[in-house]
Amino acid sequence: MQSRLYIGNLSHSATEDGLRLLFARFGTVRSATIVTDKINGRRRRFGFVEMASAAEAKSAIGRLNMTQYEDTVMSVSLAKLDQ
Repeated sequence: MQSRLYIGNLSHSATEDGLRLLFARFGTVRSATIVTDKINGRRRRFGFVEMASAAEAKSAIGRLNMTQYEDTVMSVSLAKLDQ
C-alpha cells in the first residue's frame, strides 16, 4: 500500500499548514500540498498529503474520510498513481 493520499472537497480557507497539523495526529507527514490553478493562481479544492508509511496513511483514511474540516466534508483516499 502506498502512503500518498488524495484530499478532496477542501474548503477555500484550508491551508497546507492546517493539513499538516490535521494529518500529523496519525503519523509523520512528509508533505502537504493544495493544488493551485496555473492560470489564475487560485487554490483548487483538492490536495495531497504524503505520510511516512502505508500504515499511517491507512489510519488517516480510516479516521478522516468523510469528516468535516474547515466547514466542508472532505474525502480522503489513496492517490491514484500516474500510469
